[in-house]
Amino acid sequence: MCTPRRRRRSVHLVHEFETRAIHAGQEPDPQTGAVVPPIYATSTYAQDGVGGLRGGYEYSRSANPTRTALEECLASLEDGSRGLAFASGMAAEDTLLRTVLNPGDHIIIPDDAYGGTYRLISRVVERWGVSWSAVAVSDVDAVRAALRPETKVVWIETPTNPLLNIADIAVLAGIAHDAGALLVVDNTFATPYLQRPLRLGADVVVHSTTKYCGGHSDVVGGALVAASAELGDELAYHQNAIGAVAGPFDAWLVLRGLKTLAVRMDRHCDNAERIVQVLQGHPRVREVLYPGLVSHPGHDVAGRQMRRFGGMISFRVADGEDAAVEVCNRARVFTLGESLGGVESLIEHPGRMTHASAAGSPLEVPGDLVRLSVGIENVDDLLTDLDQALK
Repeated sequence: MCTPRRRRRSVHLVHEFETRAIHAGQEPDPQTGAVVPPIYATSTYAQDGVGGLRGGYEYSRSANPTRTALEECLASLEDGSRGLAFASGMAAEDTLLRTVLNPGDHIIIPDDAYGGTYRLISRVVERWGVSWSAVAVSDVDAVRAALRPETKVVWIETPTNPLLNIADIAVLAGIAHDAGALLVVDNTFATPYLQRPLRLGADVVVHSTTKYCGGHSDVVGGALVAASAELGDELAYHQNAIGAVAGPFDAWLVLRGLKTLAVRMDRHCDNAERIVQVLQGHPRVREVLYPGLVSHPGHDVAGRQMRRFGGMISFRVADGEDAAVEVCNRARVFTLGESLGGVESLIEHPGRMTHASAAGSPLEVPGDLVRLSVGIENVDDLLTDLDQALK
């Protein structure tokens, strides 16, 4: 494998997030002056003699200029050494786990982890000889107690999906490192705009770029960002060896989405905060789960490590599981569907949809739970829709 030459960035960490989202890895094309990176829809590249690679590119599984632009932008936004783009979030997770784990190793995961992560670890990685423990990652002592000599990875989500629990990234990074383990943070819910885990001591950040990074429900993708260049190189080797890379058009769509991530996240947060206020007083809602609430047990930690509290809300319906399903079915402006992080608002029943694979396991979610991905529509329209769905 020939590693492509990294392009010199004209935008550095001294610039603010919004500037880097638009410019990092995206210098104007040197031949035409195009301000948007082209979609390099090519599988291979002409060489100037054997081994004479232009810009380090030989084959698009190993590297593609459009994907390079996205990877450099992601690394800049997460304050990491190297970013890598994949065909899906699960492809990114799979590549990471196969890079850092060996048979006999142990991994700690959240006890309310994303259903796809749970499925990958419990039904695929476990068959490879890796053991795992599900722990409340908001409980520092529980994480510390779950560590074993063979623990190589502490994997956290913060906020978690779908119960929106908060893990203290800085504290858990110290605990993991003292045990000789890596701290991996799934930053999909928070996005690099709201939270920068690598600054707090994490070793790797994971994203489903399908969600907020893409932001328009029109692309499937994933990403890893490594804190160290050494780990970044190891991940890049496995990315090429395993091959689940992002295609050039998908990379271009995510790159386009990142340009507006900051303004979108501010609107997501504005709308979510209004909706939380109304849900708290609704007679058919018995509990609202949102880290922005002072009553949330992780509120103080979230306030320290997040810019704002995000666009995801979960709530429990007073009349039980059937009523929760009915609420999902009655929504009209909120689209009933899986996924999250798009400009349009989504509603779902985690127990029967995104987290169905965890049914009957320690990670099973409450049947009366409804999850909202709050979009950027007019918030009054969203509130009216939720009111009629709850009646």
